Order: sequence, then structure tokens, then C-alpha cells
Amino acid sequence: MSNLLVARDVCKTYGNYTALNNLSLEIPKGSIFGLLGPNGAGKTTFIRIINQITMPDKGSITFNGEALQQKHIAHIGYLPEERGLYKSMKVGEQALYLAQLKGLSKLEAKRKLNEWFERLEICDWWNKKIQELSKGMAQKVQFIVTVLHEPSLLIFDEPFSGFDPVNANLIKDEILALRDKGATIVFSTHRMESVEELCDNIALIHQSNKILDGELSQIKRNFKSNTFELGIEAQDKEYFNEQLAANYEVEPAYFKSIYDDVKLQVKLKEHQSTNQLLNEVSSRGRINHFKEVIPSVNDIFIQSVTNHE
Repeated sequence: MSNLLVARDVCKTYGNYTALNNLSLEIPKGSIFGLLGPNGAGKTTFIRIINQITMPDKGSITFNGEALQQKHIAHIGYLPEERGLYKSMKVGEQALYLAQLKGLSKLEAKRKLNEWFERLEICDWWNKKIQELSKGMAQKVQFIVTVLHEPSLLIFDEPFSGFDPVNANLIKDEILALRDKGATIVFSTHRMESVEELCDNIALIHQSNKILDGELSQIKRNFKSNTFELGIEAQDKEYFNEQLAANYEVEPAYFKSIYDDVKLQVKLKEHQSTNQLLNEVSSRGRINHFKEVIPSVNDIFIQSVTNHE
């Protein structure tokens, strides 16, 4: 897969403060790329550089194989964390105005806005003022304005802020549909469950430095520890625990079960296999639960940041 956006050794300082330190990233075309990090890590600075709101002190960024330049702004849609709608303007009037700023004719803008307003079920809001809307309602309008001109790169900074679960799922589905139609999406959020659901690749920035990046599935494989949750119905629970602990690294596990199971977390050693564990356990009782412990994005985030403090 080729890359839409490539950053090489990007640095940005403000006085004595380093916001980005030699950041290098590759964002594949047609992917959802999670840009993660604690507050103040440098994520917003990088997003502002992509949007040419500010310029790097050194390093380079290419957009679809060309050096990033002013003309590429027309191919970028940016939904900032701090929303920027004019509160006293009517929804339809404002959306139409912003769409034309993105290069759409008034006729084309009106047609596309009608389609999106119908899709997100907000047609009745056309003549309402932004100040009459809830935060989630205004967020829908800003989302539409961001994607309306069908840019090749979309940057969403906390796109689910202000949404209830139903509307968050609605926007999530629209983001996936945009990806499937070919858009490349940079997704910045503190909601790790959204990263799990949406992102193909991630990068983690901490204290201005990239400390982790790559394909999410590969990163999860790198962080897994060959550990399994086990729930088994055993006649002699104490004996079962002793026998298993003699051969494996065993700790109590905590998960919900409808059975009166022995619940354990078992870590395999290098020479031990999953089949070996299953054969040994099944000979001593009925297995009701067997699951490999795969680290969540939240686990990886906390572990990586803690290790680099």
C-alpha cells in the first residue's frame, strides 16, 4: 500500500519548548491512522503543520508524492477538537458558506448538503441557529462541513466529543464508509475503544517524540505475552491448581462466567505450546473458557508511556 502522507524528521520548537522532535511517520492511502499521545505530546502541533497553520522548523512532509504546499489544502478536511462554527448564523446558511469556501459551487454545495442532512436526519435544522443546537447536534453539522468536499485526507480530532452512544456509532459508520470509498483518515482521540474499532495503523507520540508506530495488529502481536485465561470445572480445585502451577506460571484470573469454574491466568514458557496446555487441562476437567490475553490499545498506551517516563 502506498502512502498519502509522509513526514521525515519534522521538528518544531516554540522558544525553549520542543513540540516535535524529529518526527517521522508514514500514513498509508485508504487507511484510518490513529495519532495517539497524552495531552501536550505534540499531536496538535503535527496536525497544524499538515494544515499549514504553522510550519516546521526542519524536516519535510510529502502529500501524495509531492512536497506539501498550499494547493493541497483543498484536498484536506479538518475537524478540530475546538469547534469553529458561528453561533449566531443559521445552520444551512453557514454550511453553504463553508462549502463554497472549500471550492464547491452553490448548486453543488446545496445538493450535497441536502444528501448529508437527510443521511444524518437533520433536515429540520436548516433554519436553526447554531446557538440553538446541543453540542452533539452542532458536531454533526461540523462533521458534514468537514467531509462535504470529499477530500482525500480527513483529519478528525476527537470526533465523538459531545455525542451520545447512538450518534457516536452513526458517525463511526460514516467514517468507515469514507475510508471504504478511498479517503485516508488521521484520527486523534483519547477514546482507546474507538481506536480498537477503527484504526488500521497507529503512532504514539510522547513528550514530542514518536515512541511507537505501525500496523495495529502487528503491534498487538508484539505486545502479547503468551498468556491465556482459563475457566475449568474441576472436581478437586485445590489439586488442579497445584498440578497446573507445577508446570506453568499461574495466577488467579478475574472474568465473569456462568459456571463455577476455577479461573486462572496461565503464562506459557518458550518451550510450551497451546496444545500442550489444552491437553493437560482437558484431562483434568471440562474447559468452559479459554482465551488468549491480547493487550488492548489502552494497555499498550499506558505501558509504552510509562516505560518512557
